[in-house]
This record gives sequence, C-alpha cells and structure tokens, in this order.
Amino acid sequence: MQITLGPLLFFWPKEQVIAFYEQVAQSACQRVYLGEVVCSKRRELKLDDWLAIARMLQASGKEVVLSSLTLIEAESELAQVSKVCANGEFVVEANDMSAVHYASRAGVPFVTGPSVNLYSAEALQVLHRLGLKRWVLPVELSFDHLKLILLRLRELGITDLETEVFGFGYLPLAYSARCFTARNEELGKDHCQFSCIKSSSGIPLATQEGDALFTINGIQTLSGSCHNVLDQWQVMQAAGVTAMRLSGHNSDIINVAEEFALAIANNAGGKTVTQERSCNGYWFGQAGICTARN
Repeated sequence: MQITLGPLLFFWPKEQVIAFYEQVAQSACQRVYLGEVVCSKRRELKLDDWLAIARMLQASGKEVVLSSLTLIEAESELAQVSKVCANGEFVVEANDMSAVHYASRAGVPFVTGPSVNLYSAEALQVLHRLGLKRWVLPVELSFDHLKLILLRLRELGITDLETEVFGFGYLPLAYSARCFTARNEELGKDHCQFSCIKSSSGIPLATQEGDALFTINGIQTLSGSCHNVLDQWQVMQAAGVTAMRLSGHNSDIINVAEEFALAIANNAGGKTVTQERSCNGYWFGQAGICTARN
C-alpha cells in the first residue's frame, strides 16, 4: 500500500509552502501531488515554482504528479490547465475533463482526481483508452460501490489501472462560482484581497447546535470534520486498492504519514496521532458526517 500526499488545498504564503514540502521530502509519503487545484487567483507560486518543488521532491526519491485546477471558468484558466498538461516532465492529475482532453490529446498518461465523477467501470474504461493510468475514488462512494467497480473492471479485462482512495483529511465536497471566504469578509469575488491566506486551514462552519458541519475554503466546500479511514487499509489492499491519499491542512500531516507507514510495516490497523473528531460515513454507505464502525 502506497502512502500519497494530495495537493495542498489551502492558500499559504510561498515561504510556508516551500518549507512544508522540504519536510515532505523527508517524510514517509511515497507519491506527492503538487499544484493549485482550488482557485486560479492564488498566485503565490507560479508553475515554475511548482516545477522546482517537484524536482526537489523527485531528487529525494518521491514520485511526483502535477495536479490541475478543478473548476474552470475562464479561457485564462484553460490556458493554465494546458500548460500543466504540457509540462513535459511529470504525470498530470486531471481534476476536470478539460485536463483529460489536453493530456489525452498530447498522448500523456494521466490520473483522475476525486472531483472527476467516475462511478462505473464503463466510465473508467472510456478514460483508460485515452491514457488513464490511475484514478482516485470520488469521496462520496462507499467501499461496497468500489468493490463492484473493481470486479467489473476485471470482467472488462482491465488489470493495469491503479486505484487510489482518499484516506485522511477534510473531504472536498463541492466547488462554486462564488467565493464564500470573500463573502465572509464582505468582499466580492473579483476583489477578494486574497482573503483565503488569512485562514490557513479554512473557515469552520457549525450547525445551530454547534456541531462541525463544513469548512469553507474559498470557492471550495470541505467537510467539517476530518475524514479518516486509515484503519481500513488492509481490506482496501485485499480488494485491489494500491494507494491511500492523505490531505494535509497543517504540518501535522507529516506525523500522520509516519504513523500510518509504521502501521503498514507492522501489518496493523492504521491508527493516527491526530486527536481531531473524524468522520467516515460515506465509506460505509452512510451519511458522510457519521463516524461509523465496520
């Protein structure tokens, strides 16, 4: 089972991002996804900066994937996606179908992120013909649904497609043309003053009863509690899952990766050092906000 680190979803200052990935270079993470996936206005790092970080991580023995923007709203954003797909060095994670188009047109193998709605083996088969080498299960699908997809893939004769599961972190649930972080500051989206950089782990949103509900991250809505199915890695591996994704909202993710790597080495359940309230309902076919037991 590989441990992967998903793209950073939050807007951090450039120096903090670089320092974080210097830590990642020495971590237990084996594959690292890099790039801006939430908002094209977040320009602390340019593509050349991400490529420099990618080369540093690669020199440290990490497999590196460049992730594309998720919600495309302008020609300039399409151009940005095209540049990522044409980087010429690293595999690309396509987070929407425009990236699939650019990567397949260039004959470049690609990965699909959890925001691409792949719910059947037949849909995966179509993209596999275009160059799909790995897919990340959409976060709202259950383990039972995943097992049906993997069984059908084998029936279709597709045996070389890798499966990755979002295992730990705030779940990316939705994207909107509106920027909720700017709205919270009583600012318009076009004049947001880069409000996201003030909230390095997003803005928590609670129910009227005070329970964690969502986390607001610019145009992105995340779960209010940290998703955690690391203790399911053995059943995932038995079903054919090859990697589990961690998604960091602070540098504690390095400790989570180390703890998880130790659990895998000892063939033990994936306990983590985090003390946060967690959720895992989707994995068990229940409401996502639940903390279910197998």
